Amino acid sequence: MLLAELTRLEPGLAPVLRRRAAGWCVRNGLPEEALEYSVAAEDVSTAADLVEKLCVPTYYQGRRTTPRRWLQWLDDHGGIEGRPRMAALAAFIYALLGRPVEALRWAEAVDRWQYGDADPKTRPEDPAAEAWAAFVRALLCRHGVEQMRTDADEAVRRFTTENIVQAGPWICQGLARAVSGDADGADESFADAVSVGEQAGTDEALGAALSERSLMAMVRNQWDRAEVLADQVHAVVRRSGIEQPVACAALARAALRRGDLPAVRRWLVAAQRLRPELTHAYPVLAVQVRIELTRVHLALADLAGARTLMQEIDEMLRRRPALGTLVEEARALHDRLANERGSGALGVSALSAAELRLLPLLATHLSFPEIAAELFVSRNTVKSQVTSIYRKLGTSSRSRAVDRARELGLLEG
Repeated sequence: MLLAELTRLEPGLAPVLRRRAAGWCVRNGLPEEALEYSVAAEDVSTAADLVEKLCVPTYYQGRRTTPRRWLQWLDDHGGIEGRPRMAALAAFIYALLGRPVEALRWAEAVDRWQYGDADPKTRPEDPAAEAWAAFVRALLCRHGVEQMRTDADEAVRRFTTENIVQAGPWICQGLARAVSGDADGADESFADAVSVGEQAGTDEALGAALSERSLMAMVRNQWDRAEVLADQVHAVVRRSGIEQPVACAALARAALRRGDLPAVRRWLVAAQRLRPELTHAYPVLAVQVRIELTRVHLALADLAGARTLMQEIDEMLRRRPALGTLVEEARALHDRLANERGSGALGVSALSAAELRLLPLLATHLSFPEIAAELFVSRNTVKSQVTSIYRKLGTSSRSRAVDRARELGLLEG
C-alpha cells in the first residue's frame, strides 16, 4: 500500500530510495540484500559489481537457481556484455549448471575480448579476468586435452598470482593430467585442490577434489586408500547436504567394492538426478563420471542403464573427440558391454539425461507446450520423451509418473 502511494505521489523517488538502501546494505555487510535493491532499482552497474562478488560463492553453497536468476537479469539488462570478468564468471556458472549454450556464448565473448581485433596494448588490464578466462578455457576443453592442460596450468598460475582462492583450476589441472596419462601429476593437482578447497571453505569443491583423489586411487588399485578418501567425501556430503555427480560416482564405486548394494543404488539414483548438469560444457568431467557410472551398472548386470550411459558418452565424444585416455576407456567399455549377458529390459536406470532434465517439469503446472518452450525443444520432442519416461517408470499418466519418481528418489517432495 505504501509503495503504491509512493509511486502515485512521487513516481521518480522509488529508484533513488532503493539505491540508497543498496548502499546502506553494502556498508553494513549485507551484499545480497544490496543486490536485490539494486535489481529493483534497475541499477545495472552496481548489480553487476555485486553479482561478480556473489555468484560463485552462492553457487558453492548449493543455491544453483539463485546465480542463474541473477545472470539472466543481468543479461536481459545488458550487464554482462563488455565486462570480461563477468562474462567469464557467467560461462563458468552456466557450464556447471549444465547450460552449454549460455556457457559457450559467454566463453566466446571472453575470447573476443582477449583475441579480437582490438589492440591488446590499448585494452585495459584486468588480471582477474585473464585468470578466469584461462580457467573457463580449460573447463570447456574446446580444443582437446593438451590445450586444456596448457590452459589449466595458466589458470593455476594466474589464480595463485592474483590470490584468488578457488579450487576449480587445480581440479581442471588434475583432470587434464589424468586424461593425458599423468596419474601422479593428476593426484598431486587434486591434493592441491583439496588444500585450496579447505582454505576457501567451499564444501562442493572440496568434495569434488576428494572424489577425484578416491577415483585416482581406484585406478591404481589402491582400494584401502580409495575407501578412506570416499569416507571423507561422504563426510563432506553429509555435512553440507550438497551432492554432486563425481561424488556420487566415487561413493557408488566404493560401496560396490564393499558389497553394500543398497548404498550403491542410493548413489546411482542421486547421480541420475544430477546427470543433466553434466554436458559438453564440461566434457572431461561429463565423460569421466559417466564412464565410472557405467562400470557400476555393468557390475550390477544392468545392461539397460549401462547402454543409456554409453549412448550419452558417444554423443559427448562426437562433440569433443580429443579427450585423451577417456576415448580408450569408452572403447573398452563398448567391447565389454557387447560381451555382457544380463537383463536388457528398459527401466528407471535407462532414463536419459534429456528425460531426467524434463522429469522435474512434470511436477509443475506447466503444459507440454510450455515445457517445450522452457527446454528450447519442440513439442513433439517433449511428447516422445514423456512417453519414454512413462514406459521406463512403468506408468501411464503424468501424476503417476511424478509419484513414482518421488518414490524412487528422482524427485523431491
